[in-house]
Amino acid sequence: MRALSFKLLEFDAFWIGFYPVFERTYKLNLWQDFQTNDKKLIHKWMHYFPIYERHLSPYRNKTVTLVEVGVSKGGSLQMWQRFLGPMATLVGIDIDPYCKDHEGDNIFVRIGDQSDKSFLQSVIQEFGNPDIVIDDGSHVMSHILATFEYFYSRLPKNGIYIVEDLHTAYWEEFEGGISEPNTFINKSKTFVDKLNADHSRGAVEPDFISKNTFGISFYDSVVVLERGSIPLKKAPMTGH
Repeated sequence: MRALSFKLLEFDAFWIGFYPVFERTYKLNLWQDFQTNDKKLIHKWMHYFPIYERHLSPYRNKTVTLVEVGVSKGGSLQMWQRFLGPMATLVGIDIDPYCKDHEGDNIFVRIGDQSDKSFLQSVIQEFGNPDIVIDDGSHVMSHILATFEYFYSRLPKNGIYIVEDLHTAYWEEFEGGISEPNTFINKSKTFVDKLNADHSRGAVEPDFISKNTFGISFYDSVVVLERGSIPLKKAPMTGH
């Protein structure tokens, strides 16, 4: 317990040292929630919390559906519910049938393979298109890509897609490798070119990513894609 307390204090200093503007902008609700959690187990890298706060804060106290791939002990679904508020619908996806025990008020768990499109379709048929997807599932590259290919196009224009624990993109046992083209990290690098296709002078063919993605953010082990578009790309001038 003393070691954990030291780590938590150490991370409080990390917030102040490396996220001074962020610290003033948000209240770090998730980090505080994690520190005081006495309910189901939550297992998260500490540096993920500012990422969550930055991208998910606009959805608080709104009618949203969040799909989390990977339920584990059920603690993160409870955390998202506390953070997003009572109007949020939380849907967990896991291949382990015991995860069904983690259902609760407005928390639902569906058992199936995240790479099975018919299963993913059944989730959407039941709950509608999600506003937020967080992939914390198997961390196997082909599974991540299959889930992304199904869900991303179905997000609303202001939707958020988060893939975490992407250090596995460099590990062979998860179909990773720095030169492996089909890791989600390397696929996301190509998304950057797609995002800028209009400026490539024909070198990059625009596609769904180009036309329906507002931004892509890269962090240590995390990639976040924001659905949206820029309908008018102009650079006006004002002033003298």
